[in-house]
Amino acid sequence: MTETAVRTDQTQINMKDGATIALLAAWVLALFAAAAVLFIGEVMGQQPCVLCWYQRAAMFPLALLLGIAAWRGDLGVWRYALPITGAGILIAAFHTLLYYGVIPESIEPCGAGPSCTDAAMTILELPIPVLSLAAFVGLSMLLVEVRKGEPR
Repeated sequence: MTETAVRTDQTQINMKDGATIALLAAWVLALFAAAAVLFIGEVMGQQPCVLCWYQRAAMFPLALLLGIAAWRGDLGVWRYALPITGAGILIAAFHTLLYYGVIPESIEPCGAGPSCTDAAMTILELPIPVLSLAAFVGLSMLLVEVRKGEPR
């Protein structure tokens, strides 16, 4: 068997492989999160604040990248997706700290536009910044699992 054939065999989707399942789960999570923020903005008419836009800028490409990687069976996607989730975690964590008042309001970027502190900006009684943080952390954990299963 040639080296090319080995690589082809390694990239085939194997539903019994934990890394492949983690990759599919990461794609579904990113797709769900992207669809949820589109629903909130476009259907519910709630305008995102500046930090929400930055988090969307991290989530939308993840839905696309992880979908393509899942379709191709590319377990190496963690190399370029994990830094994006890291950026999303940093922005969402900062936003969550602002939401709970840990960071003073004087530097709150929500003041120039819509605010995420309104009661209407919660889903299942959880604030949107917290849900965003949970989504990015979940994606990071799944991508670490993908990395563990990548052939070396």
